[in-house]
Amino acid sequence: MKFSPKAEIILNIDNDHLDYFKTFENIKNAFIKYVKLLPDDGILVINGDDKNCLDLKEYTKATTITYGIENKNADFTATNIKFNNDGFAQFDVLKNSEFYCKINLSIPGIHNISNALACIALCDKYGIKPQYITSALSKFTGAHRRFEYKGTINGARIYDDYGHHPTEVAATAKSLANKRYNKSWVVFQPHTYSRTKNLLTDFAKALINFDNIIVLDIYAARETNTYNISSEDLTNEIKKLGKQALYIKDFNKCVDYLKENVKQDDIIITLGAGTVTDIGPMLLK
Repeated sequence: MKFSPKAEIILNIDNDHLDYFKTFENIKNAFIKYVKLLPDDGILVINGDDKNCLDLKEYTKATTITYGIENKNADFTATNIKFNNDGFAQFDVLKNSEFYCKINLSIPGIHNISNALACIALCDKYGIKPQYITSALSKFTGAHRRFEYKGTINGARIYDDYGHHPTEVAATAKSLANKRYNKSWVVFQPHTYSRTKNLLTDFAKALINFDNIIVLDIYAARETNTYNISSEDLTNEIKKLGKQALYIKDFNKCVDYLKENVKQDDIIITLGAGTVTDIGPMLLK
């Protein structure tokens, strides 16, 4: 709200930070205020697969560009999507239903196809040629703590990811769907008591997409536990969905358990916005 943007890309509108916003309606209203910051000659790029994003174009006179994978009426769409063994996507981009360019990504997950379309839409509006867009996207290997490769133990690859909201957890799990591996292991550290309490069932539903689930203690961040919630509540919620989950409080015990149980070609993902990122380096030591 303190920015003076000429262009905005809005990837999605989700029910996060409810400790601050209280309701989803308040979150949507915050995005509406944000969009209203655009000048009339500005650019708004929005996710055509997200209805809440599509509603935003009613609140600005800026040029609106849409992108999407499911929404074939969007200005920029992806077709002929294929994944290699690393889960990296290759796809054709259509602009207004006409072939625009072919993209080869070096990061996994279908959500990154969506992110790439957002980038392409804005770059095209600024007159950047498709060959430069294609080259730049192929060289991009990901942001820090977004499915970041950390090393190998017992022949199993270790990745670290910042995902701390059910939508992000589910997206990380979906990224695995296109990789070749034996079994997946997630070490999840819930972030804040309020988020864990408000989204407990959503977290459980997202985490059951992994083969093996370990849950660490909740990372308090800025909060105290006035919500009467614990990581054991999350593991119990997962078990209600018919999946086993382990609650391990001590990081060293978690590392020992992984060392004893992971096998060749497994994938380990440390997931969360707190100190869970320490688990990977501890394993490698």
